[in-house]
Amino acid sequence: MKRLIYLTGLLGLLALSALVLHEGAADIGHIVGQAGWPLLLLVPFHALPLLLDAQGWRVLLTSADPDESAGLAFLWWVATVREAVNRLLPTVGVGGELVGIRLTRLRITDTTAVTASIVVEVMVTLFAQYLFSALGVVLLLLALGDGDGHAWVILAGLLLSLPVPVLFALSLRHSALFERLEGAARRLFGTDHRVVALIDGARLDAQIRALNARRRELLAALCWQFAGLALGAAEIWFALWLLGHPVPLWQALAIESLTQAVRHVAFFVPAGLGVQEAVMLLLGHLLGVDPQVALSLALVKRAREVLFGIPALLSWQWVELRRYMAPKAGPAKGAHQHAAPELPTSGR
Repeated sequence: MKRLIYLTGLLGLLALSALVLHEGAADIGHIVGQAGWPLLLLVPFHALPLLLDAQGWRVLLTSADPDESAGLAFLWWVATVREAVNRLLPTVGVGGELVGIRLTRLRITDTTAVTASIVVEVMVTLFAQYLFSALGVVLLLLALGDGDGHAWVILAGLLLSLPVPVLFALSLRHSALFERLEGAARRLFGTDHRVVALIDGARLDAQIRALNARRRELLAALCWQFAGLALGAAEIWFALWLLGHPVPLWQALAIESLTQAVRHVAFFVPAGLGVQEAVMLLLGHLLGVDPQVALSLALVKRAREVLFGIPALLSWQWVELRRYMAPKAGPAKGAHQHAAPELPTSGR
């Protein structure tokens, strides 16, 4: 699996390099240079969409954390680390969730409840992303009309992908998904293996079903997630304004929504290298944005991910180092029932 990740990452990097060379590295550098230092404002601005995401997660954690030991500021920090792991490290899109479980246990010791909240949050995010992408397609169709087949191809792909979030939600609600996973792990590793001891499939399935039964909480989390996605479009609008090609807000929303959708589909490509840039070039072409400007936008967004994500990763490593250096207390009786999985503190 790691070899496949590194291979797709290398191919994505080569594709990105080819796009930059084809469009002209000097022209792109000139466009970015004219925008200047205000582009750095995109880095702190990204904290706002993540804050809305963290609030959606906070809603799902209400029953597991009634005293709010894990406050919004703490969950926002965990959300920054989760995003940085998923976007900057070769983890195929799930490493961030595992790290999130580990870090959240600093405040909430019930691993099963934390895991259930993150699994349900992933499901809610899929639906929020789908609705956001659908909005982007509708806006694109209204702008282009019937004359451009690209928008209809995008719409067809969106409709074909609809069963994915629906089937995922149904499997969580009606099947003992994690209990079966526990059984498979028991058959594969043996009953006494540490991996099997960490999985409480029946309890996790029950916690997930209980969360799915709280429709108001699900709806609230969905609204917060959707608001975070929509606010992310302001980043595109502001960046294009700085790059000298202002667009209406609805165009920025279409670019952000469809770029996010394709990047989620291409989860096997580390950081979406090459994929994000190619999609922005295509959408820029459809919406009348110059290719050099569209690619400059993609590279600025990429730079923002790095500048925002690296401090988050460093903060995670600092916390892990402190935990490693702290004196270890003896395990309490029954603590093995809620033990957190030991995750590597490096990006491997």
